Amino acid sequence: MTPWTISPAALDHPESAAVHRAYFVDIVGRYFGRDATEDEVDAALADEPGTDLVAPTGLFLLARRDGVVSGCVGVRVLEPGIGGLTKMFVLPHARRERGASQLISAAEDAARGIGLDVMRLDVRADLVEARALYASLGYKEVAPFSDAKYADHWFEKAL
Repeated sequence: MTPWTISPAALDHPESAAVHRAYFVDIVGRYFGRDATEDEVDAALADEPGTDLVAPTGLFLLARRDGVVSGCVGVRVLEPGIGGLTKMFVLPHARRERGASQLISAAEDAARGIGLDVMRLDVRADLVEARALYASLGYKEVAPFSDAKYADHWFEKAL
C-alpha cells in the first residue's frame, strides 16, 4: 500500500480549496439525498468557511496519496485544551485505503502539538460510516455539547 502524506496547508491554497469544496458537494448532496446544486454548495461554504482553521485558532491538513490530493481534515480550538475535529473527508477515488484513520491520527497529533487534550466532533445521523469510523478510533458518544444545526450525534476522545 502506498503511504499517505498529510501536512498542514492553507485553506485558500487552490488544492485545499478544491478538496474543501468537494467535501461540501458530498455532505450537502447526502443531506438532500441528491446531487447538490452549485448554489447549495456555495451557501454551505458561506455558512462554514473554515476561516478559523489557521493558527492560533486551528489548522487544516491536506492528505495526498501517490502525490494526488485525496482528503482533508480540520482542527479548531473550541476552548482551552479542547479541540474540534471538522471537515474530515476522503475523496471517493481514495476511499477504503486507510486514509481516513490516518487523517484523524494526524489531526490528533497536530491537536496535541497545539496543547489540546480532548477532541470533540459532531456528526449528522445520515453519516453512518463516519459515526462507525469515529467509534472504531476510540471516540465515545457523549451528551450534546453544541447546538450545531446539522448535529445529531456528539463524540469525544481524550488525547
